[in-house]
Amino acid sequence: MKLIGSTSSAYVRKVRIVLAEKRLEYQFVQENPWDQEQTPGTGNPLGKVPRLVMDGCDAMFDSRVIVEYLDTLSPVGKLIPGTGRERAEVKSWEALADGLLDAGALARLEATWPGRSSDQRCQAWMERQLGKVRAALAVMSQGLGDKSYCCGVHFTLADVCVGSALGWLDLRFPEIAWRDEHPNLALLFAKLAERPSFASTRPE
Repeated sequence: MKLIGSTSSAYVRKVRIVLAEKRLEYQFVQENPWDQEQTPGTGNPLGKVPRLVMDGCDAMFDSRVIVEYLDTLSPVGKLIPGTGRERAEVKSWEALADGLLDAGALARLEATWPGRSSDQRCQAWMERQLGKVRAALAVMSQGLGDKSYCCGVHFTLADVCVGSALGWLDLRFPEIAWRDEHPNLALLFAKLAERPSFASTRPE
């Protein structure tokens, strides 16, 4: 398997962590989706990463689809329950973490995209998106409570997604003091950072 993506992408990191937790062999190929030389449609018509390439198959894209597939490849470290309420809970955490990232990415693009001048940037739009980020953090904190992991006592994909999102915030929005506002998330993040899968995939 070949994973195509950027080391700064939290969506790519999510997949890399799952690959490490599942002990699956793969080749990592760096690609910046914002590179002008990259052409949308070569593997992913949306021009996004990650993409998972396998022999004899079309590229698989969207991190949610990829991690769902990867979790079926090995019984080691099952991350997504097969059915029922437990599965819905894990997938809801994933949706929340991905939603935080979506909003954060929109705010960052509005602030930094070179295709716009400073006069064209909309502060109200950026604040709206960052408001979603802060709301997502509050819901994460409330949902975690005093539990060991997002879904209770076991490490799941929910923790992979939340940990990846928090790490991305540290990289792109260090001014957001989420540790001070949500100490339970800080404790979870510190615990996750000790796992080899997280330590080896720190965003750059």
